[in-house]
Amino acid sequence: VQLQASGGGSVQVGGSLRLSCTASGVILSVFWPSSMGWYRQAPGKEREFVADITDSGPPNYADFVKGRFTISRDNAKKRVYLQMNGLKPEDTAVYYCFSTISNSWGQGTQVTVSS
Repeated sequence: VQLQASGGGSVQVGGSLRLSCTASGVILSVFWPSSMGWYRQAPGKEREFVADITDSGPPNYADFVKGRFTISRDNAKKRVYLQMNGLKPEDTAVYYCFSTISNSWGQGTQVTVSS
């Protein structure tokens, strides 16, 4: 499976961005039950979990994004989204999409939040 992430950019504090990640090279019956989500890595820091979602059950969020970020998925499009509101400078990082299908990672998309 290949994961293509997009939607990053530069915003000011309090702004919003919506990240998308589309899976290709996988049939729907394999994508459907998989877990999809996002990690991020800030300069000089380790990659950290942000959120994930399966087709059933509630999504999971890191404490530092609860109430600000929302993860969702569109199985028909084999896509996962991360709506990010109330962005803070500490959210600045490269955001990586991941999938439990073959433990795949996307190429990363830069999010920069300036004050």
